[in-house]
Amino acid sequence: MAVEYPELAELAATGRVPRHIAVIMDGNGRWAKMRGLPRLSGHKAGSETVRRLLGYCRDAGVDYLTLYAFSTENWGRPPEEVSGLMQLLGNFIADNEKELLAQQIRLRLIGRREDLPAELLGSIERMEAATAGFKRQLLVALSYSGRSELVHAARQIAGQVKSGALDPQEIGESTIAANLYAPDVPDPDLIIRTSGELRVSNFLLWQCAYSEFYVTPVLWPDFDEATFADAIKAYMARNRRYGKV
Repeated sequence: MAVEYPELAELAATGRVPRHIAVIMDGNGRWAKMRGLPRLSGHKAGSETVRRLLGYCRDAGVDYLTLYAFSTENWGRPPEEVSGLMQLLGNFIADNEKELLAQQIRLRLIGRREDLPAELLGSIERMEAATAGFKRQLLVALSYSGRSELVHAARQIAGQVKSGALDPQEIGESTIAANLYAPDVPDPDLIIRTSGELRVSNFLLWQCAYSEFYVTPVLWPDFDEATFADAIKAYMARNRRYGKV
């Protein structure tokens, strides 16, 4: 596939681009409010940003992209907004099915599957099956929270202890990591947050222990190639010591 974003391809050639990028996509509502539009219009504009981001990651050589699409707390938003978001997510899967297959991107859902509307979950799981053999991955955190994921892991581990398959004295960090939603995926090297907010918002609490963070004031619908390149360059300029000298 031809390179669409030459600057990002040049960054990829350095071999220092993060392997896994996670994004807290923030600012859709504010973007819409600034334009006198309903909040759902901001979410629609944000979905176009996601589509572009897939191309950015392809040319930059990013293997894993995790997007914080909908938190467990987001169920508390007005019902019409929640319903609109679920419909928008379903449309995104349908509209980008050919693109995911063409770019050979594996789609994966992390979060509380049991919370999702049956039709949406069915669409996602069909795409998960269709793309299961691809190396590059798009992980969508949907009805997700870091605390819920840790509760999920604890329950899995408790079941293993109860069945006698696991000795409690053998439980360590690797045990918890092996029972997360996507245990085979490496921890994010870089977490990007848009809209200037300075918090993790219950996102990848276990996995972000040594992630680098990049916060931009840009609202998610306005996140573009230049902003993405700035985040990559900031990451490349840092010295990741993991607690060592």
